[in-house]
Amino acid sequence: MSLLPSFSLLGSGPTVVLLHDADGDHLSFAPQLETLACAGYRAVAWDMPGYGRSAPVEPYGFKGLAQRCLLLLDALQCGAVTLVGHGLGAMLALEVALRAPERVQRLALCAGGPALDAAATAAWVAPRLAALGEGLDMARIAERIVPRDAGPAALPEGLRLVHHAMGRVHPATYRRALQALPEFARGASALAQLHVPTLLVGGALDRCTPPEALLALAHVLPDARAVMLPGVGHWPQLENPEAFEGALLDFLAQPGRVLH
Repeated sequence: MSLLPSFSLLGSGPTVVLLHDADGDHLSFAPQLETLACAGYRAVAWDMPGYGRSAPVEPYGFKGLAQRCLLLLDALQCGAVTLVGHGLGAMLALEVALRAPERVQRLALCAGGPALDAAATAAWVAPRLAALGEGLDMARIAERIVPRDAGPAALPEGLRLVHHAMGRVHPATYRRALQALPEFARGASALAQLHVPTLLVGGALDRCTPPEALLALAHVLPDARAVMLPGVGHWPQLENPEAFEGALLDFLAQPGRVLH
């Protein structure tokens, strides 16, 4: 089995790599793949190890996930990229940037990034693990989790895509990804060394990564700005894709850092 993760690619131009959360797969960024391609970018949405046709990693944690992400960047034969991460994918984007700063020109972190405290673990990880412990299949877990963690202003079509993407995840992989979430331990001292232009996008009603957590991270990162979308929960890119993509495209149009 190839160690190269599976991915979808659309467009040409500067490379933007989209890293999904534990709750989905490459489809979690399906609207953005097309939007970015139409805007003149080479958009790549991967399936994280253990998702889709991507081989798992052993042990399942941020080090192994980051190594697979860097393997994908090698295969794409690109220079420094923009990493766009959602949830767990946002944490992974930070991990990759810390391990290989020369490979990352910009970061866009959506509904994730800060290490989980007890409250975030209780809100994000515990309900999902509890649903797995009840023996629910992924479609039924989605039926429980999505209405709980989405916002009242969410686009119905976006929520249907959240349900669909979550239903495709293998339960064993889902459990391992959820168990990895609290292991992200990059604190303020490490993150303060990341001199990378960073956009933080959150849902104003996200209980998994609440606005105060993203705003605190924005103060730690040397070059960061935050955008909170009203009426939106844990899936900003699907609950309000127009606002999310507007913020992302505006960010991408700004000058990136100069790499030496």
